[in-house]
Amino acid sequence: MSMNNKPKIGVYVCHCGVNISKTVDVNELTEYAKQLPYVEVARDYSYMCSDPGQLLIKEDIKKNGLNRVVVAACSPRMHELTFRRALAGAGLNPYYLEIANIREQCSWVHKDKSEGTAKAKKLVSAAVAKARLLEPLQEKEVSVEPATLIIGGGIAGIQAALDIAGAGFKVYLVEKTPSIGGKMSQLDKTFPTLDCSACILTPKMVDVASHPNIELMTYSQVEKISGYVGNFNVEVRKKARFVDFEKCTGCGVCAEECRLAGRVPSEFNMELGNRSAVYLPFPQAVPAKYTIDPQRCLMLTRGKCGKSPKCADACAPGAIDFEQKDEIKEFKVGTVIVATGFDVFDAARKPEYGYSDYDNVLTGLEMERLISASGPTGGKIVLGKGEGEVIPRDIAFIKCVGSRDKSTGNEYCSRVCCMYTAKLAHLVKEKIPEANVKVYYMDVRAFGKGFEEFYDRVRREGVRYIRGNPSEIFKRNGKLVIKVENTLNSTPLEDEVDMVVLAVGLEPRKDAREVIDLLRLSQSSDRFFLEAHPKLAPVDTATEGVFLAGCAQGPKDIPDTVAQAKGAASSALVLMASGKVKVHAQISFVNEATCRGCGYCVEICPYTAVELVTVNKMGNEVLVARVNEALCKGCGACAAGCLSGSIQQKSFMDSQILQQIAVLGGK
Repeated sequence: MSMNNKPKIGVYVCHCGVNISKTVDVNELTEYAKQLPYVEVARDYSYMCSDPGQLLIKEDIKKNGLNRVVVAACSPRMHELTFRRALAGAGLNPYYLEIANIREQCSWVHKDKSEGTAKAKKLVSAAVAKARLLEPLQEKEVSVEPATLIIGGGIAGIQAALDIAGAGFKVYLVEKTPSIGGKMSQLDKTFPTLDCSACILTPKMVDVASHPNIELMTYSQVEKISGYVGNFNVEVRKKARFVDFEKCTGCGVCAEECRLAGRVPSEFNMELGNRSAVYLPFPQAVPAKYTIDPQRCLMLTRGKCGKSPKCADACAPGAIDFEQKDEIKEFKVGTVIVATGFDVFDAARKPEYGYSDYDNVLTGLEMERLISASGPTGGKIVLGKGEGEVIPRDIAFIKCVGSRDKSTGNEYCSRVCCMYTAKLAHLVKEKIPEANVKVYYMDVRAFGKGFEEFYDRVRREGVRYIRGNPSEIFKRNGKLVIKVENTLNSTPLEDEVDMVVLAVGLEPRKDAREVIDLLRLSQSSDRFFLEAHPKLAPVDTATEGVFLAGCAQGPKDIPDTVAQAKGAASSALVLMASGKVKVHAQISFVNEATCRGCGYCVEICPYTAVELVTVNKMGNEVLVARVNEALCKGCGACAAGCLSGSIQQKSFMDSQILQQIAVLGGK
């Protein structure tokens, strides 16, 4: 190392209030740092990430000519960018920074102060050893395609699409089902204000379909996404509806004339009612275009439908087209928003509640469709299939079915069950005032605006809350019997009722793996998509340019879903409005002189950022690996797996890491 580039290192130790100083003697650590090789100055401060703390660093860089900085504080995930900006503000390359994590990896895992201080010394020593070998890196910029792909057409996708399109940018909204609207379209009313769900959702659905900046692709699926932030290449399969989209007027004659009219279970009505093989999911569906179910249609499954297909004969515009094929649409976008929503917990996984055995045991969403005026019974609450028009008089709700339950693998709270149970109980009392309504619960979590007041209102209306988790439901003399213990007074109960409604929770979608593979996303322990940071980046993901909205990230109610959708839209707009985005500087690079072209790095790269190319070596054409700098995310997988050591990652090169290991291994 030349004398002109001799390291002059500044070490800055943060107290982090008492987060660090309670278990680490920061004064002793600072004095220790002063004795380390190449350390020019060492200081401690209560909050190094604050403006005064950053000012200390900037002044020392200018006054003492520092050319390397070590910050001993919290995880680099928290404030690495903060301190990089401080270095840049003082005229120093921001990648001359090394962070020693003495909070999460030190003070938070030690109780003894002497042990915590000793470990902190090791971590700071290792950081200083690496810092002296750091090299300046330059960030590159790439242009951003001014368009967004939104995957999922529920309320989250709808809101994000309207916000981005309203700002003047192109939106491609892709929805798997024939209509947008998601689970919200199946609800009767929303808590706690009891707004009609369709009344507040339908105008937004119509706005999406009519907005000039939104290209709506329903009954479609994203098949491939390649590229990188600002420049994603997307392939979408537009599935054949077997109905000409342009010719269809939405008149419904085809559905009326279908030979299977009223004989196909309706997914929208939770199979409590039926539809035809050619169908519109629900009356307010957007787009109002019919779709032929390829799994049910006799013409598509058997090749014949009587003498001729009645639907085709009845369609005046001639929209029925059994020869229609899937289409592949390709386009480019700069950002992606994942708003794929959730699945409802399958109550059959709790066999003790008899959901699979008794028709009058329903889920909350089934009760929504039963209560809804557009539902299979026109809003009448009647007992299950085969029970005729019998109106139930004793109705019980059971909460936390599939939530907060280790036996189902769902230890989290689904957040909406308490309040939708209260809403449904209220609607039952409204439709059947004389009904005896009980709610069995573990806890009541009325956490939102107006929630506690609504919960109190429902109890005043005569809904009885009983604290207890039912153990079994069985039938006796035509009645459902609930076995439960009232845990407030330790009294065993057997409650006879006509109908049971299970407040099932929210789960990650079963097809989540498809999205994970498309965008290389991660999952948290609850199996929902993992955000970049739970506090500071709740809509971002580890894949730059990809954002989360709604229940894809975790259970939430409609207001929180809309708020997060707006946050995701805002994050996408920041990138598109700027027109350019910086790509990672701490990326991998290949020494082509030693590369053997084995291709192992290509196989293990999770971002498809490494490829084999042909080059001329000593007059011979050979294969070597090469890194696409825009795609590389600096994960280091290729460097760790390279059999010849030809791939290194900037700022994490072998020479730098080995220096840290040597220091940590010493006494």
